[in-house]
Amino acid sequence: MTSRRLAKIAQAILETVSTTILLHLRDPRIQNVTVLHVDVAPDVQSAKIYISIMGDEKTQALCLHGLESAKGFIQSKIADRIQTRYTPVIKFVLDSAVKDSVEALRILDELQVEREAEELTKGASEQDDQITEEGSHVD
Repeated sequence: MTSRRLAKIAQAILETVSTTILLHLRDPRIQNVTVLHVDVAPDVQSAKIYISIMGDEKTQALCLHGLESAKGFIQSKIADRIQTRYTPVIKFVLDSAVKDSVEALRILDELQVEREAEELTKGASEQDDQITEEGSHVD
């Protein structure tokens, strides 16, 4: 199968899964889920859905369990959307790239605050030095 067709199927699955999670699932465990991308096997019989879940480990595990419970419903929505001989069997894969990038940004922000604080204290100490030097010249 051509890669263009696989890309179109992957995009259709991504849109269908995102819409289904957002609008049709009523499970309270499923919250703060972002569908990042979809990898479809060349034979279109399986698909890996990469998701990001914001929250701690317990929240992520509960959400992933809820998605696994709703897998059949989500696959039926995919079957309605794409017209292929086989409906891909989906597998949810937790991708921590978004969470890792948020953590990296938080660390960079902390470093920026520390640098600004060091510059302020350095500037204040230089001003104190100038004031004491001017005061000693007055005598």
